Amino acid sequence: MYFLIQLLLAVIAIYSGLNFTGDMRLYVPLGCLIAMFIVGRLDTARFEKKEARKSFLRSQMEKIHKKEASGIKEQDLFTMNSLLCPKGELVLTDTVHSIFKDFGFSVAVGGKYSSVDRIVRIPDTQFCFGLEILTSEEEVEKNHPKIKRALEFAKEKKRNEKTLIIASTHVHQPISERERLNEISTELREFLAAYQMSLITTYSLYQLWEKAKSKEVDILDIFRRVYSHPGGMFSSGEICQSSPVSVAA
Repeated sequence: MYFLIQLLLAVIAIYSGLNFTGDMRLYVPLGCLIAMFIVGRLDTARFEKKEARKSFLRSQMEKIHKKEASGIKEQDLFTMNSLLCPKGELVLTDTVHSIFKDFGFSVAVGGKYSSVDRIVRIPDTQFCFGLEILTSEEEVEKNHPKIKRALEFAKEKKRNEKTLIIASTHVHQPISERERLNEISTELREFLAAYQMSLITTYSLYQLWEKAKSKEVDILDIFRRVYSHPGGMFSSGEICQSSPVSVAA
């Protein structure tokens, strides 16, 4: 984008130098050169900001997983950033969609259910989740608009379907500190339990994705547990307590 702007300015400068007369022949190319310099500085600043963000994410991953920076893949950084520091719900929704596809689940847009973002089917079963995907700058409160939509699905779903909320919370807080923060309010926790709706944070989903890639957990077993969950928050601790992947897997 910045390169194209610089190229356009260069073309204008050359054209004006060849075709304009008088002071315009001097001022227009000079103005273009100054503009090219400014655009170049903006491009450099953007690149430096992007690299700084990558460095920050790598340091956060090292704190979480005790990995060396050299062992962290670029795609992992993108996934982590999209889950934990999403620029918007659309980006988050696409990333969650991709993660469940990586898990081997069947994923589709809500279909006849306009109240949820995705319908996810557990492999080799009739059990489905209606996913409601949301972001919050702090803990999730009961009055969040997506909670109302989740309740709509809970009231119209079939017996083999369950409401599952995927929440990216505290999106502006350092990732390594989020385990110490409350993810949802007490009122929301009680509300979810009352309607048998479960919630997983994107932090927990990211941890689960990492464990699934290294075959530390049986992903199907975990989501069967989520399906049977009575409602409320399905925590990182419950993920870690789930049975490891079988030898046959």
